[in-house]
Formats: sequence, structure tokens, C-alpha cells
Amino acid sequence: MTVPRYLAATAAVLLTTTVVSVAPAQASSPAEVVRARGNLRDLQLGTAGPFDHARAKFLMVQRQGRSLVILKVRGIDQSVAGREFGAHLHTGPCVTGNGAAAGPHYNSDTVAGIVPPKVDETTEVWLDFKVTQAGTGFSLTRVPFTPLPGTRAVVIHEMPTDHHGAAGPRQACLPVSW
Repeated sequence: MTVPRYLAATAAVLLTTTVVSVAPAQASSPAEVVRARGNLRDLQLGTAGPFDHARAKFLMVQRQGRSLVILKVRGIDQSVAGREFGAHLHTGPCVTGNGAAAGPHYNSDTVAGIVPPKVDETTEVWLDFKVTQAGTGFSLTRVPFTPLPGTRAVVIHEMPTDHHGAAGPRQACLPVSW
């Protein structure tokens, strides 16, 4: 989902306000907040890519069986401005130079043992973004589940996510653990 800059800033302010004001009031079901930030890890060593010098921030607010997830990436090579990239929460760790280590997309149906699992934006965390002229990308999504704790990766793919959940080769990742 591509969101204009002013809406992204408004969403971040509202999200922070909501988390601070709602969590204490709901002692029986407080929101859990997961944060990660840092340099993206290169999954295509030896090949120059648009995310080689990029940094990312990840925020996930889990409450009452639902999650609001935000991804912000900056420092993207401006030569790819206007392009859209797929990004997803994966089940495994983020390991420099080893995209396979991140495992498959985190899928709530798979975790629940549903066979065959449904693959779409209601069972996976899809965070596609479009690169701005300033070399930034922003995504905000809501999912009707809360991913289980673990060592995970937010993986940025070469292409936008298609209706089957595919987005091409893995370019970079951000480690996320909770």
C-alpha cells in the first residue's frame, strides 16, 4: 500500500497516541508493541542494489488478535524512484547474504495448521511500498491476526507482490525479534 507522506506522518502520530492512551485503559488486553530499526542487510552480496545503503524502521502493534504494521525505509537509491517493491514478514532470521535463511512468508493459516493455507493479505503481512523521489518508502497494513513471537525477518523483494504472494528475488532484510 502506497501512502502519501502527510498521511504517513498522521498515521504514525495517531498510532503512537493510540498505543499510549489505549494500552493502560485496557488492562485485560494491553497492546503489545514490536519495534525494530537499523541498516538493511544485503541479501545479494556482490551485486549492487538499491537497498545497499538503506535503513528501515518497523513497528507492529498487536491487540485483541489483530495487528497494525508499519514499515518505513530510507536511503534507497533514488534511481529506483517510482518503482514498487514487495516486502513481507518471513518466518526465519535475517542473515546477510543468505535470503533463504529467512524462510517462507509468515502465514497465519500455516501456523494454525490449515491445509491448504490461504495466501493473501489477510493471512500474511504484506508491506509493499513505492519509492519516492527522496529515496524513501512507506507501508502500513492491518492484519486480522497476531504473529507469534520469534526471530523473524522483514524481507524486501525485487518486484511488487502478485495475487499469489510472489514478489521475486530477495534483495534485503531487516531483523525483527520479539
